[in-house]
Amino acid sequence: MVFDVEFISLKGSFASQFLGRKVNFRLVAPPTYRTSDLPFPVMLMNDGQDFRSMGLERILTDAYSNNRITPFIYVGLETDENRMHEYGTASSADYKGRGEKAILYSRFITEEFIPFLKKEFKVASPKEAWVFCGMSLGGLSAFDIVFNHPHLFNKAAVFSGSFWWRKKAYVKKDLKDRSRIVLDMVKNGTYSPHLSFWFQVGTLDEKADRNHSGIIDAIEDTTDLIKELELKGYPREKICYVEMEGGKHDLPTWASIFPSFIQWAFGKTAHTKTPGK
Repeated sequence: MVFDVEFISLKGSFASQFLGRKVNFRLVAPPTYRTSDLPFPVMLMNDGQDFRSMGLERILTDAYSNNRITPFIYVGLETDENRMHEYGTASSADYKGRGEKAILYSRFITEEFIPFLKKEFKVASPKEAWVFCGMSLGGLSAFDIVFNHPHLFNKAAVFSGSFWWRKKAYVKKDLKDRSRIVLDMVKNGTYSPHLSFWFQVGTLDEKADRNHSGIIDAIEDTTDLIKELELKGYPREKICYVEMEGGKHDLPTWASIFPSFIQWAFGKTAHTKTPGK
């Protein structure tokens, strides 16, 4: 009897010294993983506990069977009641003290978990072929870690990112609104020409419009960040912005756009080497 292997799936946990807890994760690899002599690109994802709710098993299976996509390894990192403490910006917590452990989460990713993956699995060089993605607050975390550790990643992808994250409460008629932490993080950070960014936001992500501009905050926060990236020197071809008409701040919306994100992240080019081929 012959079986067709659609993918390889593993579940594990990593004992983090920085976080003082075990972090559960799921790793999914294409069927060519066992026989390949080449290393695989990697997709890290925050909020990996949403793997089944987003239908990622089928989405990844379809991606692995698509010859226009370079086979890659998916690694979903699960979170728990620590989410509001560990996700955020490593430079500082927000004005309510949320994200106070983001620096520890960043160190867990960069100093513990990535070295573990490099040691145990056939993964490509991080800077050349690693993507970190996340949704909402997990997206803010992924962007923060990629932007501040460009030697370990080449792409960041954010779905409905929590770019409202701020160091003080919003003040009415504050047109520049520099209290949003990511804006000054980009302004004062280092330009890394190899980095690329993918942003998705939905027109129904929320209803709030704090400055009464006629544009919901979720869209304005994202487009303001894009403007800041452009001022930093990132050309528009390095930035993909997807505004989904009717898109909401929920798993079905993010799942529906996930295949397009995969195509952006791992779509083949003329010079791509394909693991397992």
